[in-house]
Amino acid sequence: MSDGFPAQQQDPPGLTGPMRPQPDHGESSYVGAGRLEGRRALVTGGDSGIGRAVVLAFAREGADVAFTYQDGERADADATVAATADTGRTIVPIETDLREREQCDAVVRRTVEELGGLDVLVNNAGFQMARESGIEEITDESLDSTFKTNLYALVWLTRAAAPALRERRGTIVNNTSIQAYEPSTSLIDYAATKAAINNMTVNLAAQLGPQGIRVNAVAPGPIWTPLQPATQPPEKLEQFGSDTPLGRAGQPAEVAPAFVFLASEQTASYVSGTVLGVTGGKPVF
Repeated sequence: MSDGFPAQQQDPPGLTGPMRPQPDHGESSYVGAGRLEGRRALVTGGDSGIGRAVVLAFAREGADVAFTYQDGERADADATVAATADTGRTIVPIETDLREREQCDAVVRRTVEELGGLDVLVNNAGFQMARESGIEEITDESLDSTFKTNLYALVWLTRAAAPALRERRGTIVNNTSIQAYEPSTSLIDYAATKAAINNMTVNLAAQLGPQGIRVNAVAPGPIWTPLQPATQPPEKLEQFGSDTPLGRAGQPAEVAPAFVFLASEQTASYVSGTVLGVTGGKPVF
């Protein structure tokens, strides 16, 4: 079984640099095979964690990628750009606040303008905050922030991106969570948004499929990203991931291939309305 990680804590949203050990985004391991050659993608929350691993994998698969990050995450955004420098692909970092509808619209417009179109939308950005004392600790402000980051932004971005995706018969990949299936009482609001994303993924697949747009989701289990030391009690990290059948937490590099699979027309042209679990063995049904 895993010994977890050293107890550590950061202020939200968290940065990669202070994490011990450093997450693996696939910098030394991911090898592309041209699965996304010539494609143009937008990845939200692409500065760190799963998002950075997806940006790196997409670039190594031949895609040009725009990604979003928020104020305070410039160091991580710069590291993502540096990690993709050897791919020769166009990488566009966009600082924004996805909790604002106008900024979601602007992100899609800028992506289409700078990349010349949009083939893949990855709704990855998310926020959680563990609250051990229960629902009475959830403020209106924090509830609003969690739902806007995780759910509203997905709707706003999908709505804004639909015309460009329709034009190129594109695809959408949402990031949901094992929390949609095994909700933790300390993450009640976060888990609710992830269950809603599952429902929305299936519903959007039915609605947008006739327009040539595939919609799927990836449901990660416990993954070692800055979200953990920034939102979990330090002592919990010492056992983080040990309750999975594989006995450990996953790395971002172990999740990114699922996004590549679902985004690629080579591998998933007939896959839509599916939630693909990357959970260390925890069931997603």
